[in-house]
Amino acid sequence: MNRVLCSTGALIGRPNNRDYRLLEKFAPELDCDGFEFMVYSSWYSELDRLIETVKSYDLNIPVIHCEKSLSEKLAGGVVTYENDKYSYRELTPEDDSANLEKAKEEFTMNLRVANEFGARKMVFHLWNGLISDRNIERNIERFAVLREMAAKAGILLMVENVICNKYDPLSDLEKVHDVYPDISFTYDTKMAEFHGQTLDIFKPGREWMIAGGHIGHLHINDYGGGIMDWGNLKVLPIGKGHVNFDSFFKALKKYGYDGDLTVESTAFDRTGTVDLTMLNGCFGRIREYLRQ
Repeated sequence: MNRVLCSTGALIGRPNNRDYRLLEKFAPELDCDGFEFMVYSSWYSELDRLIETVKSYDLNIPVIHCEKSLSEKLAGGVVTYENDKYSYRELTPEDDSANLEKAKEEFTMNLRVANEFGARKMVFHLWNGLISDRNIERNIERFAVLREMAAKAGILLMVENVICNKYDPLSDLEKVHDVYPDISFTYDTKMAEFHGQTLDIFKPGREWMIAGGHIGHLHINDYGGGIMDWGNLKVLPIGKGHVNFDSFFKALKKYGYDGDLTVESTAFDRTGTVDLTMLNGCFGRIREYLRQ
């Protein structure tokens, strides 16, 4: 049974001070079937209060989105951008070891949020930031520790097709699958469109991802830029970009996808005001596509 979810990241961001208490006001006005709760590292210091507060709203939260930058601590190196130039350096063994321990500590906090909210799935960025997928093999190898932690907590960890600056998302997902044959993925249409790959999971050679049940979750977002157009990264509402949703949903129906679909379209402006009408429109469009 498909459920249409709203990412809390579409509602809560820097302009409204990442105030999770706004969910009490917004949730009753949203025509979604539940929420994908986005975790921010700035909340780690008040995790007890966050959990207690959000649980009091009695929301349906079947999916957690792990804090995005956590995976950068798995890469063993760092990329910096200064004076219009990128530079890379390997971390010392000591710094690398400290990073890995920090990653496990932070991941434990993300797992706690998932368990407290009753979520059984977690979206995970296996590569992220400026370091991106530069050291993808290293990230994949170290992913084993977090995957085992999630399994012990009863959480299905789903690797997302995050945008890349070295390879491309589907090639990286193939590498993940080579090491973890039973892996589950979160497939994001905006991330895919950024690399010109939106419909590639339905093509020979890659249809195993959807046909084999490896796509465990979907992010349904639009994109308006070109291929690897780094100046156009904004997540757009459905219909405001050029993702071919007609073809996407027709192909999706062919494979009988019955999982959840999350809308992440940025709904807040620079003042923090949230456009709930836009989000409700996205939920309606998705339901229309699913009925076709």
